[in-house]
Amino acid sequence: MDNQILLKLYSLYQKELYLYLYSLCGDRHLAEDLLHETFLKALLALPDGHGNMRAWLYMVARNLFYNQQKKKSREILMDEQIYPLEEKTEKGLPEKIFEEEDRRMLYQAIRRLDIKKREIIQMQYFGGMTQKEIAAVLHITLENVRVLAYRARKELKKYLEECRKEESQ
Repeated sequence: MDNQILLKLYSLYQKELYLYLYSLCGDRHLAEDLLHETFLKALLALPDGHGNMRAWLYMVARNLFYNQQKKKSREILMDEQIYPLEEKTEKGLPEKIFEEEDRRMLYQAIRRLDIKKREIIQMQYFGGMTQKEIAAVLHITLENVRVLAYRARKELKKYLEECRKEESQ
């Protein structure tokens, strides 16, 4: 494969794949390692005539993560982590705290979903993938993706409403 093509693919998809992997494992360093391994393995094992590189990369990333999970089944890989506050912002400290709390609640809500629903939400909203692409990556029907996405959004809404209710009391 041409180096220019490799560099272009990396620049196009590395950020969203990193976020996807990070959301699966919750470990920054592990996500970076899996990201690099994803590009290496995906490009070495790319079948001839494969048209959707993005879906292929997500599939490889997902498989690498689960293979890694199997190898380290006794370790806890999904530690609760809070996203760091963005340093370069003009907002005051109270606004930063409220934003951080919102992110933390959303992260916790997503973590409560079962794995299929969590992956669908992450791919759709954080990876910007279409439901058709998600169906291909997860090897499920398009209708199944639609149903699971709907149920996941419903569960997220319910959980976030409960959290806000508790905070206001």
